[in-house]
Amino acid sequence: MSNIYIKNGFRFVLLMVLQVFVLNNLSIWGFLIPYVYLLFILLLPFNTGKSWLLLLGFLSGLTVDFFGNTLGLHAAAATFMTFARPGILRFYFQNIEYTEREEPDFNKLGVFGFLKYTFTLVLIHHTALFFLEIFGFHDFLNILLQIVENTVYTTGIIIILVLFFTSRK
Repeated sequence: MSNIYIKNGFRFVLLMVLQVFVLNNLSIWGFLIPYVYLLFILLLPFNTGKSWLLLLGFLSGLTVDFFGNTLGLHAAAATFMTFARPGILRFYFQNIEYTEREEPDFNKLGVFGFLKYTFTLVLIHHTALFFLEIFGFHDFLNILLQIVENTVYTTGIIIILVLFFTSRK
């Protein structure tokens, strides 16, 4: 078994435990909840097949839904974010070269590139999640404000985690 599978399996379990048992029960001002489980999807290797990406995105969202009793909202939003991931990578980094199992991280994308990549995909996830949760456009400006606030908060926590747990080359 390859080291990359063990590493990603360990990352999945660790992020799900952190999300489900700690962060879902910890909200700031009643609505800011960091969804760090998205880091699992963000750090999957560049060459992960589209079918595997969608399956892993769906399973990560479904795991959060199962423990959070959110009826598939995270599964749908995480799958949508995962669907957008290859296009976002191509859009921002069309000239990037990578080895077979290389991950998008600070070392490969740079700090600003990784921040831009993370912010965009978290924004896509949160937009889908909040509009699916409300299932309408009433109180649109309030929902938009919550999306932006949660996106900034989640992106900040993800950047801190990546800085804390990755080695700089």
